[in-house]
Amino acid sequence: MEGAPADGTTGAGGEDVFADGRMAAVLTGLMRDVGASVGLVYLLVPGDRMLRLVLVSGLSREIAAPWVRIPAGAPIPVADAIRERKFVWLGGREEIAHRYPRIGIVLPYDFMLAAAPVADDTTVWGGVALLWPVTHPPQLDARERESIDAHCRLAALLLRRAADQDPPPPHPTEPRVVHPERPSEADPVLAAAAFDLTERLPVGCCALDLDGRVTFINTAGAELVNAGAATLVGRRPWEALFWLNDPAFEDRYRAAVVSRRPTSFTAVRHPATSLLFELYPDETGISVLIFPGAERTAHGSGPAHGGAPAPPGEGPAPGAPPARAVPPPPAEPVGATAVYQLTNLAASLAEAAGVHDVVELVADQIVPAFGPHGLVLMSVDDGRLRVIGHRGYSEEFVEGFDGKPLTAPAADAQVLATGVPAFFSTYEDLHRAHPRAPRYGGRNAWAFLPLIASGRPVGSLVLSYDRPRPFPSAERALLTSLAGLIAQSLARARLYDAKHSLARSLQTGLLPHGLSSLPGVDVAARYLPAGHGTDIGGDFYDLIRATPTSVIAVIGDVQGHNTTAAALMGQVRTAVHAHATAAASPGDILARTNRLLDDLDADRFTSCLIAELDLADHRLRLASAGHPPPILRRADGSTEILEVPPGLLLGIAPDVEYRTTELPWDPGSVLALYTDGLVEAPGLDIGTAMADLAERLAVSRAGDLEQLADELTLHVRIAAHRTDDVALLLVRRPSSPA
Repeated sequence: MEGAPADGTTGAGGEDVFADGRMAAVLTGLMRDVGASVGLVYLLVPGDRMLRLVLVSGLSREIAAPWVRIPAGAPIPVADAIRERKFVWLGGREEIAHRYPRIGIVLPYDFMLAAAPVADDTTVWGGVALLWPVTHPPQLDARERESIDAHCRLAALLLRRAADQDPPPPHPTEPRVVHPERPSEADPVLAAAAFDLTERLPVGCCALDLDGRVTFINTAGAELVNAGAATLVGRRPWEALFWLNDPAFEDRYRAAVVSRRPTSFTAVRHPATSLLFELYPDETGISVLIFPGAERTAHGSGPAHGGAPAPPGEGPAPGAPPARAVPPPPAEPVGATAVYQLTNLAASLAEAAGVHDVVELVADQIVPAFGPHGLVLMSVDDGRLRVIGHRGYSEEFVEGFDGKPLTAPAADAQVLATGVPAFFSTYEDLHRAHPRAPRYGGRNAWAFLPLIASGRPVGSLVLSYDRPRPFPSAERALLTSLAGLIAQSLARARLYDAKHSLARSLQTGLLPHGLSSLPGVDVAARYLPAGHGTDIGGDFYDLIRATPTSVIAVIGDVQGHNTTAAALMGQVRTAVHAHATAAASPGDILARTNRLLDDLDADRFTSCLIAELDLADHRLRLASAGHPPPILRRADGSTEILEVPPGLLLGIAPDVEYRTTELPWDPGSVLALYTDGLVEAPGLDIGTAMADLAERLAVSRAGDLEQLADELTLHVRIAAHRTDDVALLLVRRPSSPA
């Protein structure tokens, strides 16, 4: 970008790399270098396991709507690339359908896809996804791979520099559509000549932008479709012309945009005029030629049409209605995009676990995908409607809805009593039915949808629109189906949350409520329960003041994931605490705790690591009962996986001795204790994983232990299917004052 520092810095003024266009320039430059037709950039949302779409190029916002926000653990290529810090390549429709069926359902067209993480040595910032037409070779060449890597590194550098500002600029909240660089405006004389050329042609000419909206139509085209240019420009043809309002015709537009391949369809304009539409896409839009159907067939040229075979990969999409030369039915059908988006939302809701997941999916997908400008999702709680999510409204306005009795004379409550949705096409309609209903801004149409699952009221969904809306029967049916999906998911999620809350309450009740501030050490801890499910783990940690000059750090893992494991974990932690305060050495603490487990006949094993930090003698004493070895980072930044003799797991044999190892404990050193959930993964060598953890500890530039703990656990926090709990305890001896 002209005027941007060559090294990617933000400059003295602390510019926003999104607002000033530098991130957009990275994306469009990458697409130009590798010949990609579509590019999408995602960022990880700080403090949340979500990916947010921030930049889109070569695709309409409407087609990208199902992926505006996606869970970091979702089975989506860019999410996999970010979680696993790897490059993902998909060579066509069959591979996409096999590995990522949800994408195959929503975009059932031929294209190739690559996804790569945007990351530096210590931080994964997000990722990029790129699409190519299937005319691209089956694999990327070395130059294309190098270009993707280089642009991802540049994007990571820009994001790092932005994050280092004080305060850092906010991330975009809505995706920005980035148009590819185009030549300078044509000479007015040439533009006039081009216009005259299209006017002289005996065929219809029409131009669509990537959103499918008409930007130009010549006189012949307007006559063929029997509508004036003023009626069509700025609107989508299948919305402006009732006889084109068929999902198959909209599907051909989507296929052209995504696959970048010519396609066609035949439609019948009443009373009996057959028209052939040929679509020719590029990165800026679609050129459309319109012919009387019989005349074009006689010439025998152009893309396939009517009943003739389409080009390979460009037939009607699986699941989409076939294009047919018959008048559309009198009732307005549901558009192809809406059908695909409803299918995607159904698949996403099937994977959602808790209420929070359902709320985020509903709020993040319905607004961009189905057209409302505002959304309020409410749940029934003790005879009242409670707001659990919203989009397009201020907090102050939404607070007025919260806590409304189910008996209130308001539309959102009444639809639950009747079980029948209510649609208001204009503000006047709403005001007549509910004179006291509040109005937000210039909203002019509303849909109030009851959420009912198995005959029981679950909540209400309120959608609002800026313009008056007729709500034809097809749209009402679509929104009613949408409400049914949400109701079932919300009911299931509430049950899950209740069980999950009970399990986690027991789990966290057995862990320290907080680590006390102890003179002479800094400390940070993380406990991350396994992913979905209500199982209770046995991971634990503790920090104990043993003597006035020594501290005992403990970490362990009881075998199993159930209430028995949690109960035994509480007993082990209590025993370790008692022996630690009795001035026993780390090895003796383990030996005494082991005898207790033998007396209890617990029938399950426990790994445990004890670290005594002697603040007077500057020594570190360690003993292990089969636990992963700790990692020490010295003041100079070097790290070492400490060799601690791995004694038997607790609970195997009654009389076991555990050796205590002694090491220096220098100022500025950080000791990392962790459970195996942090380093174990299917197919990954644990030694390699521990070495990787040591490397990340060494290169981290985190200013405090809390930030360091977040960095070290990031990969498990965004993991898709984590099945084991994770505990991490960091202890640092501060550097001596100068």
